[in-house]
Amino acid sequence: MVIKWPDTIAEARELQERHRPRVRIVPLKKDPEFVAGADAAFSEDRVFAAACLYSYPDLALIERSTATEASTFPYVPGYLLFREGKTIIAALNKLRTKPDIIIVDGQGIAHPRGIGSASHLGVLLNKPTIGCAKTRLVGEYRQPGKRKGNWSELIYEGNKMGAVLRTRDIVRPLFVSPGHGIDLEGAIRITLGCVGIYRIPEPLRCADRLSRIMKAHN
Repeated sequence: MVIKWPDTIAEARELQERHRPRVRIVPLKKDPEFVAGADAAFSEDRVFAAACLYSYPDLALIERSTATEASTFPYVPGYLLFREGKTIIAALNKLRTKPDIIIVDGQGIAHPRGIGSASHLGVLLNKPTIGCAKTRLVGEYRQPGKRKGNWSELIYEGNKMGAVLRTRDIVRPLFVSPGHGIDLEGAIRITLGCVGIYRIPEPLRCADRLSRIMKAHN
């Protein structure tokens, strides 16, 4: 697929509105064999993206890939994909083994227009995606219990848009929302299944670390 990336916020919003009806929140047909984490770091003029592929559920690292491109879109909350998406897709396309699910450091449907970076990426790639963010973009919630697996609903405009999920005992929760091709139950289950000894799911933690290393060396 050839993707025409927008140059302005108005163009980006129009693209979100056009692609929003294509987002599908549905149960997974089967558990994945391979899960990728995708993340990016930024300098003033460059985007450093990384993708890490793990087997599931044993969480063995299979391969890593990276991509670096010029930064052409500003950071604006709610429009993250347009800053990093082109480079993340380039990194994902370099993986020899294709993931069944992609975990993205960003929002799924927990977004003002219901199409955060994870959802939009899933639509563009026609691939199940999960949004796994460290901070909230929209919605209200109660603090979940303190044990791993405890979660509370993230509610936005009266709708359940995600989960505030405790991935380890007594650590800060993550904001998990279905992106595309998966429902909330599946997003919670796969996210927890990708957690090792750290709070962040292993594929995403690997991608985050690798993108930061790239930035530091440039």
